[in-house]
Amino acid sequence: MKLKNILIVVKDIEKSKQFYHDLFGLDTVLDQDGNMILTEGLVLQDAKIWKQFLGKDIVPENNSCELYFEEKDIEAFVEKLEKLYPSIRYVNRLMAHSWGQKVVRFYDPDGNLIEVGTPV
Repeated sequence: MKLKNILIVVKDIEKSKQFYHDLFGLDTVLDQDGNMILTEGLVLQDAKIWKQFLGKDIVPENNSCELYFEEKDIEAFVEKLEKLYPSIRYVNRLMAHSWGQKVVRFYDPDGNLIEVGTPV
């Protein structure tokens, strides 16, 4: 068995597609009416479809998982993030852990937690 995709719930697929393209360079692989597969295996699913399947409310900013990306030039990434999305909600701004890794954590427009760190 192998993990094939990671699916996140979004309110506006087009807005989220643009967000993940702008910041991470992810492109659309397949668009199936409310389900969109992006490069690197990230799947965006319309919140209405997810709620219909699950039968429960969606809880944004639930802090139970995160998408993790690595970036060598993290300072340039943070500049791009702040320029393109100045109202982004941070969990923590750029910081350095005791082991030397620099990281920034923030929420995407739908409250999905993202961490970007320098390679370890």
